[in-house]
Amino acid sequence: MSRVIIALDYAQPSPALELVDRLGDGADFYKVGLELFTHAGAPLVQALRSRGKRVFLDLKFHDIPATVAGAVRSASRLGVEFLTVHAAGGRAMVEAAVEAAESAAESGEMAPDAAPVQILAVTLLTSLSRDDVERTLGRSPVDPEQEVIRLAELAVGAGAHGVVSSPLEVESLRHRLGPGPLLVTPGIRLAGGEAHDQARIATPEQAARAGADYLVIGRAVTGASDPFRAMVEIHRTLEAA
Repeated sequence: MSRVIIALDYAQPSPALELVDRLGDGADFYKVGLELFTHAGAPLVQALRSRGKRVFLDLKFHDIPATVAGAVRSASRLGVEFLTVHAAGGRAMVEAAVEAAESAAESGEMAPDAAPVQILAVTLLTSLSRDDVERTLGRSPVDPEQEVIRLAELAVGAGAHGVVSSPLEVESLRHRLGPGPLLVTPGIRLAGGEAHDQARIATPEQAARAGADYLVIGRAVTGASDPFRAMVEIHRTLEAA
């Protein structure tokens, strides 16, 4: 199975599924975020699953524990593999999400042939710079890496299966959390690629060497003139790393 998750950052389902079909066996794991899911909803997830693809539903739940638990149960019925919540939602909320995923698996609420949903806790968005973090938290100075570690330890302590962070924090997280929790990193750019709206980024090789389990890659593939060739090159660099 690939370590690469392709971010389907589209507003409409048609171009998203066209890319999936164009990549074929070149990619097996896709991230569906807020924009696409708000437009296309469950049918888009079902379309991916019918093609034999794994689905990362990146909705970043941040609400009271009971509401988040209900949303996790709904996601379990769709057959998604990864689901995000915000670590900043607190220990009780993360625990409720994890318990709901386990309960759905035990009660048979999951989609047929689906694995139990794994809860990933988002630490700090990769679009946030140090200045952004300081303004958001209302204090200074703030070390983004230490803030990521603090949120990650809170979430993993509450039972989260893994965390989402920028590639710049992965090495420290692996050292602090050990080999168990999944480390998933967006903010991946090919060497010489545009940063776009990301502030804390790295190349696929850098993230892999730091200890990331999965790399979320969007425009480096979806914006390429030949997405399949771009995937081949990414896999090549990861093998070398």
